[in-house]
Amino acid sequence: MFVMDEQCSNYRWRWVALFVILSVEVMDLLDALVTNIAGPAIRAELGGSYSLIQWLGAAYTLSMAIGLLTGGRLGDIFGRRRLFLIGAAGFTLASLACGLAQTPGQLIVGRAVQGLFGAVMLPQGLGMIKQMFAPSEQAKAFGAFGPVMGLSSVGGPILAGWLVDADFFGTGWRMIFFVNLPLGIFAVVGALRFLPEFRSVRAPRLDWLGVVLAAVGAFLLLYPLVQGRELDWPVWCFVMLAAGLAVFGLFSIHESRRERRGLDPLVAPSLFRKRAFSGGLAVGLVFFAALIGTGLVFTFYVQIGLGWSPLKAGLTTLPQALGSVAGFVAAGSGLSERLGRKLLQIGTGVMMAGTVGFGFTAWLAGATITPWHLIPALVVIGAGMGLAMAPFFNIVLAGVDDEETGSASGALTSVQQLGGAFGIAVLGTIFFALVPRHGFQDATIFTAGVAFLLLAAAFGLSFLLPRLAVRSGQDAPAAPDPEKHEGRRQHAGSHVDG
Repeated sequence: MFVMDEQCSNYRWRWVALFVILSVEVMDLLDALVTNIAGPAIRAELGGSYSLIQWLGAAYTLSMAIGLLTGGRLGDIFGRRRLFLIGAAGFTLASLACGLAQTPGQLIVGRAVQGLFGAVMLPQGLGMIKQMFAPSEQAKAFGAFGPVMGLSSVGGPILAGWLVDADFFGTGWRMIFFVNLPLGIFAVVGALRFLPEFRSVRAPRLDWLGVVLAAVGAFLLLYPLVQGRELDWPVWCFVMLAAGLAVFGLFSIHESRRERRGLDPLVAPSLFRKRAFSGGLAVGLVFFAALIGTGLVFTFYVQIGLGWSPLKAGLTTLPQALGSVAGFVAAGSGLSERLGRKLLQIGTGVMMAGTVGFGFTAWLAGATITPWHLIPALVVIGAGMGLAMAPFFNIVLAGVDDEETGSASGALTSVQQLGGAFGIAVLGTIFFALVPRHGFQDATIFTAGVAFLLLAAAFGLSFLLPRLAVRSGQDAPAAPDPEKHEGRRQHAGSHVDG
């Protein structure tokens, strides 16, 4: 339970406050998209191997995945407005540091810090919306996220390409980070002026050991996947992978012990006894790995393989972004509530068809391929993505008990980000392992085949989910609950990377 500070007990500025919260959503969504397009230009200036481009995305998504497990809890403990301010200020300063980076290492660290502060900032805004607006207004308030996600997913790659090509003041790719500065300043000033403070009546204790175990386990799994190919897969890479799995086993044991002792676990172990939730984690991991990893490979293909400019590459992603918006709109017309799991499966099947179409187009057109050739396949992939994602979070979270909602939302959105990081690592590694022998075209086609298999795995795992979104302890489909859609923010937009 939360209480609002006395100054805001009758809050008149909630729609202005919503606009402030949406500004940080835009920052996050743009930053999840822009480095894919700007990556080749960044590498050309700073040097380093192709794994640098992988790390630009993986460092951000991995650190956010870990941070999201704790970001909401920190707001419960210290106050949502305070944490929002810390997150927005830190994200803005990290963006400045990224824009000023002089070495690959500095930039990767800056991206990781961006992700951590983003994970502190974003859950607070979603929680405040739930508490600022009356139930009759919440649907309209949360509905504002749809257009923001759509516009950001459409504009992000195009903006990145335009800024890199325009080379304003000689900044080149650095401007993709500098554009965060006015947005971040607006968010901080707006939060100081318009956001109310909420404090939890019973603040939970943060599970610091759980945070460390989750972070270490994820790093031990991710690092060898990104760097192993370039280092010719030394033995220690496989030792790290095994150690990562062992650390996650220790994390599971630790969380169970905290629950038995009556302490607040980072992730409630009771969630994993719910088939819908466990299945949802598995579906989310492979689904977003395919989606985000394919987006990065697409950038490698068109910019490095075909030699397209960043702006041309960004504009080429427009059909997929528009297709995803169309898919979300179609699902929002009532299909999501009526079809539930079936709509997710239809969307995944449509994405599989689009992936096959993309590979076939690349094979047929060869070196003469143009953006016009890619439009049909990209529209189909985007439409399938919109259809599949629309019911996903509602189905997975509807059966979660009320006291588990915060933990479940954090875990699900973390797995979403972690899936993206693994997709970048695995598909990027496969792509560059094939390029020296087979060239960019064949490597792209083969990697599209791997993405197809990941989507097929997501389709099969989706049968673990209930047919419709059903609340815990009830037999009827649940009405959409904005609080249980906290995980939806992501990157619906950020998953239109390619």
